[in-house]
Amino acid sequence: MKGSVKSFSLIPISFCFLFLFRDEFAVPARHLCHPQQREAILELKNEFQIQKPCSGWTVSWANNSDCCSWDGIRCDATFGDVIELNLGGNCIHGELNSKNTILKLQSLPFLQALDLSDNYFSGNIPSSLGNLSKLTFLDLSKNAFNGEIPSSLGNLSNLTILNLSQNKLIGKIPSSFGRLKHLTGLYAADNELSGNFPVTTLLNLTKLLSLSLYDNQFTGMLPPNISSLSNLEAFYIGGNAFTGTLPSSLFSIPSLLYVTLEGNQLNGTLDFGNVSSSSKLMQLLLGNNNFVGSIPRSISKLVNLDTLDLSHLNTQGLALDLSILWNLKSLVELDISDLNTTTAIDLNDILSRFKWLDTLNLTGNHVTYEKRSSVSDHPSLSYLYLSGCGITTKFLEPLRTQQNMFRLDISNNKIKGQVPGWLWELSTLQYLDLSNNTFTSFESPNKLRQPSSLEYFSGANNNFTGRIPSFICELRSLTVLDLSNNKFNGSFPRCIGKFSSFLEALNLRQNRLSGRLPKKIISRGLKSLDIGHNNFVGKLPRSLIVSSFLEVLNVESNRFNDTFPSWLSSLPELQVLVLRSNAFHGPVHQTRFSKLRIIDISHNRFNGTLPSDFFVNWTAMHSIGKDEDQSYGQYMSIYYYFDSMVLMNKGVEMELVRILTIYTALDFSENEFEGVIPSSIGLLKELLVLNLSGNAFTGHIPSSMGNLSSLESLDLSRNKLTGAIPQELVLHLDSRVVYQPFWPNRTQKNKPHTSLKSFLKPKGKISKKKINQPN
Repeated sequence: MKGSVKSFSLIPISFCFLFLFRDEFAVPARHLCHPQQREAILELKNEFQIQKPCSGWTVSWANNSDCCSWDGIRCDATFGDVIELNLGGNCIHGELNSKNTILKLQSLPFLQALDLSDNYFSGNIPSSLGNLSKLTFLDLSKNAFNGEIPSSLGNLSNLTILNLSQNKLIGKIPSSFGRLKHLTGLYAADNELSGNFPVTTLLNLTKLLSLSLYDNQFTGMLPPNISSLSNLEAFYIGGNAFTGTLPSSLFSIPSLLYVTLEGNQLNGTLDFGNVSSSSKLMQLLLGNNNFVGSIPRSISKLVNLDTLDLSHLNTQGLALDLSILWNLKSLVELDISDLNTTTAIDLNDILSRFKWLDTLNLTGNHVTYEKRSSVSDHPSLSYLYLSGCGITTKFLEPLRTQQNMFRLDISNNKIKGQVPGWLWELSTLQYLDLSNNTFTSFESPNKLRQPSSLEYFSGANNNFTGRIPSFICELRSLTVLDLSNNKFNGSFPRCIGKFSSFLEALNLRQNRLSGRLPKKIISRGLKSLDIGHNNFVGKLPRSLIVSSFLEVLNVESNRFNDTFPSWLSSLPELQVLVLRSNAFHGPVHQTRFSKLRIIDISHNRFNGTLPSDFFVNWTAMHSIGKDEDQSYGQYMSIYYYFDSMVLMNKGVEMELVRILTIYTALDFSENEFEGVIPSSIGLLKELLVLNLSGNAFTGHIPSSMGNLSSLESLDLSRNKLTGAIPQELVLHLDSRVVYQPFWPNRTQKNKPHTSLKSFLKPKGKISKKKINQPN
């Protein structure tokens, strides 16, 4: 039997006799599994759907076999009762809170371990799980459970491990959890739990070894008597909104190994109290809080630290004594970025002190390099972050020996001249960010490793000139290529279409590229293409249609001369389409854009009428907020690359540095559309920005616009609209919306229609506003 332990003992002779003649006296072997428990498990299987790519462990579950031999099932060796049910990672869809499901689980009265993790369960966690009184292990993590945690789970008095992480749970930690006296691991990270730190509940759990509450919405102060958890080894509460000072008693817990408090709002000075030099602490993450003052000297006692994050410690411009850290000889990861210190940090000092260092982040500090030791004495780094450190060109040379570099960020510095060729010869390099410097050209590599490992390269916002170098096309593993905001000229590099089998994001925006686009320019896996603000001419290549994953297409401010590319509607994932400021022309026929959320076709020569049902199939703008993947308003991004764009909002050019997946906008302005505004526009209930100005629309404003309850910016100016404002639209007018005047015709630009005097045009010159949305 699986999991059995072999043992040796004296065996009665009579038994040996029977064993020798087992063929003559053989009897049918009984199934160890109880039939009613086998039936309950099979019925439980039928309650849910198992979807690809998983075939599921339940493939081995058959009615005529012993359920104790099934994958994911373990039974008591003596009595045959099912004591473990493990369905983790089986792509199971469904809800647990159906009556049948709970009855089947309760038909396993001796169940000790239940693992439903890493599936697609949804709905509330059923309170009746609290009736499985024998449970010692319950794992519901990595699902889509929502609602509050049922207090009945506090009835599971034998529980030692409870894992609720990575769901959508809300509310507080139930006070009933204070009764789980045997609990050694409580994991509720990556949910939407809130409230103060549950002091009275958690401090009763004196056997707790690991407490994980990171990435929630907890507030309030940490208890000063946190040391009551005297056996604690891991304390993970980063990514919340805890305030107040850091309780120094935490560091008096002798068993403590891991502390992560990063990304909160803790304040005051850092104080580790009477921390012992025998401390076992290996990981200490305190970054991205509001701590002030210097690094406490007592940190030098934490000699077993291998990971230290003190980023965004506000030293208030005071001098920094990094020698405090020299005693931490086991450091593998060190983050002391953004310390607000006047002290220049000598990179050589750090590299010569920490022989095992693998990850170093000095971003946002003033960094120098005074060579006082051999480069061969330096550790072999995998991750180096030196963004915004005042680095100059000569600074790069020490990096030449870092042959194990995986990620290098030297953006936002003062580096000019050529990008050295040896950078491309770092054979393990996968991520390289050179953006926001003043590089002017590339030095060709002497020998480019084949195949290149580089997956992400950004050279954006430099002074590169000339043609895009051909060796870029030899970087065959690239996922993201961003060369935007430079002075590259010449034609679109045709070789990109040949090498780019992995390419997902290509940004050549704001250069001086010209000519026609090649008929075959991109990979099938492309998700984002931005070639705006160049001098491309001709038509959009229909080869774009093979990029079935394309989400963002931006070709604004070129010289494309084409009809409306309605064939783009066959791209099933297209969400952002920007054709602004080109020479597109002709009618725009009705088409289906089922996922489109942002469209800007303004400043072209489109004409004709739009049929009344024009927007019927633009379903993403009908109810975008109900899309499960977009419910949190995440940013459109690909491997550290964020999509961005500029659009008109409230009369101002607004740059979305990161595009939210729930942002919706429609701009058809400055064209030659005529006829009535389609009544189906009222279906776009999630629309935030609507601009139809500068056309020749006639007739009344459709009453269906009253359905646009999310609207923040509306511009219908410079058309030929007549009549009064529909009452349905007036009901939704409030301070959130900026309204442009509805001129009755193009010749009366200085006098609004008498029934529309309440609509005021923003005063002053149009400016550009950058919206740097938070991470």
